[in-house]
Amino acid sequence: MVVVLTGAGISAESGLATFRGPDGLWEGHRPEDVATPEAFLSAPELVQRFYDDRRAALATVEPNAAHRALARLEHALGDAFLLVTQNIDDLHERAGSRRVLHMHGRLKAARCTECGESTHWDGTLVDEPPCPFCSQRALRPDVVWFGEIPYGLSEIDVALRRVRVFVSIGTSGNVYPAAGFASFARAVGARTVELNLEPSLGIDDFVEHQHGPATQVVPAWVDGFLAEREA
Repeated sequence: MVVVLTGAGISAESGLATFRGPDGLWEGHRPEDVATPEAFLSAPELVQRFYDDRRAALATVEPNAAHRALARLEHALGDAFLLVTQNIDDLHERAGSRRVLHMHGRLKAARCTECGESTHWDGTLVDEPPCPFCSQRALRPDVVWFGEIPYGLSEIDVALRRVRVFVSIGTSGNVYPAAGFASFARAVGARTVELNLEPSLGIDDFVEHQHGPATQVVPAWVDGFLAEREA
């Protein structure tokens, strides 16, 4: 079983701003102002506009070579592959990946705070459209905010108990629970690999690491891994 974890670094080369860093989204907005349940209760219009803008930005970018390489890896491995992403964009799917678990939710989804149903969503939410299931005007971005529980933790746990190769790509290693996945994978005997622009905070959990732009190191690693399997 190969489990791949991706973070904002893989999408940055497609032109999507990361949340951290000198040009990150948090430079213009405090996390507590746009990414907490409390922020949504106190300033729903601000929060909705923030995510509406992020959703619209997806139309201006395309998957890059790193996204496409992971889709190729999935095609080769089939059910023995799981891609866990902290990203809320849809670039993995647009590159061809299908076994994708969005642990922090998806920009192109809305969840109703009244009935709890989630639905695909391409448009805006600031204008308070009705929920397609219950008709209440109670839709919010279906993303995981600070203080909320990430999606798919049970499925991730099952995969990590079976993992033989764990690969972390484009993540800083400072957001839990994802930051603990490499340590868990190593503890169960998996080969742990970091592909990142620079060493992450959890670098000691990886027995292999390649540092550089994702569009370079990810395709190169995938090529090498698939060549090993065929040898």
